Amino acid sequence: MTKPLYALSAAELGAAYRSKELSPVEVLRAVNERIAALEPKLHATWLFRPEFALEQARASEARWLAGAPRGALDGVPVTIKDNLATAGDPMPLGTASYDLVPVPEDSPPAARLKEDGTVLVAKTTMPDVGMLSSGLSTFHELSRNPWDLSRTPGGSSAGAGAAAAAGYGPLHAGTDIGGSLRLPASWCGIFTLKPSFGRIPLSTPYMGRCAGPMTRTVEDAALMMQSVAQPDSRDYSELPPPAIDWLAFNVDASFLAGKRVGLLMDAGCGLPLDLQIRKAVLDAAKKIAAAGAHVEEMKPFMTPKMLQGMDHFWRMRSLGDLRAMAPERRAKMLPYIDAWAESAAGFSGEHIFDAYSQFVATRAATIAATVGFDFVISPVSPNMPAPAEHASPTNDPLRSLEHIGFTVPYNMSEQPASSVNCGYSDAGLPIGLQVAGRRFDDLGVLQFSRAFELIRDAQKPWPELQ
Repeated sequence: MTKPLYALSAAELGAAYRSKELSPVEVLRAVNERIAALEPKLHATWLFRPEFALEQARASEARWLAGAPRGALDGVPVTIKDNLATAGDPMPLGTASYDLVPVPEDSPPAARLKEDGTVLVAKTTMPDVGMLSSGLSTFHELSRNPWDLSRTPGGSSAGAGAAAAAGYGPLHAGTDIGGSLRLPASWCGIFTLKPSFGRIPLSTPYMGRCAGPMTRTVEDAALMMQSVAQPDSRDYSELPPPAIDWLAFNVDASFLAGKRVGLLMDAGCGLPLDLQIRKAVLDAAKKIAAAGAHVEEMKPFMTPKMLQGMDHFWRMRSLGDLRAMAPERRAKMLPYIDAWAESAAGFSGEHIFDAYSQFVATRAATIAATVGFDFVISPVSPNMPAPAEHASPTNDPLRSLEHIGFTVPYNMSEQPASSVNCGYSDAGLPIGLQVAGRRFDDLGVLQFSRAFELIRDAQKPWPELQ
């Protein structure tokens, strides 16, 4: 193998295990060493337990030697975000406000990954209660971006994004309610798929919330979807068991020919678009058009009222959670979150009803604007990653969601959307292209993303942090 063992993809590891060229044990040791070397700088993990992971790797090795692996991912290292429960482990949700009480059972994504024999290396970090696009937390150490340690990796799947870019193994599970998979994927230069709502079951479903894979390649994301997009009766919102051949992701560039592609360069709300991001996305659009797609620029369909309504509803929801806490526990919450939530204290019932109505308005507007296209491409974020210490790009709790205008519509419309790296800033930081598809067309988004992988410019080497 020419690449370091920790940097091998899940697909490469599966092939190497089948041929007996590599053992899950030696791969896990390389991943453990990588994490131990970089964590003092990166702080992407929590519950990093090398010996526990080694036990899992030895069990996988025995299955491979016996010719009885559990599947294509047996022995492949994986990390799982703090808020995806793993049996026997506490779930702090990024905040010092909660007791560390072991949870009784695995979340559906964790259960499926364990059933398929993956090796759980660590949980990954997140900000307080997942309501920030950063790694700022009162429980976890501050997560940083491996491309530039002074910058945030994004959030709320902060540690997962940083871990994928830094080479903490190939597979990382995160979640997304307004951009929490795609923002760190964009700012860390990796791939992610926010699937159709209900595609990956959750034990605690909530409007717009999805789990998804965070990987370096589309292929690894497809392999992970094959594992986690399976039925689980605990999710009352799950989609019917999919008859999806996830391995059909592997198309060539001709897949793009003839596709109707919307190009959205104005979110209609929030922060102005950074000129470097604009250039990278327009360059990507030109490559897609040159491959035979019909690319048509779109008018914005989101409005400031829609974004503000969702923000105000979430503030009130969080305020209710905070008011239910004992005062000494609430005092441990990140002050930014407390100030953001407390700003809802004077909202009337009528105002909150109108705010909630913006979720429906966003869903209707998104579907109406995208229905004439096979796919819609856009920036993931209007801005480059903020300083690591900032809670959000504005660092202002009263302007906390102004960077999610491109991402949040697809949570509310329940459409799948990916982030795939499409270029770099002048400072060498990654820039993500968002690819959104029609509802339920998760495979199509993977295929489009794979086709773009084949025609994009050469990628920079992954950061080494030496």
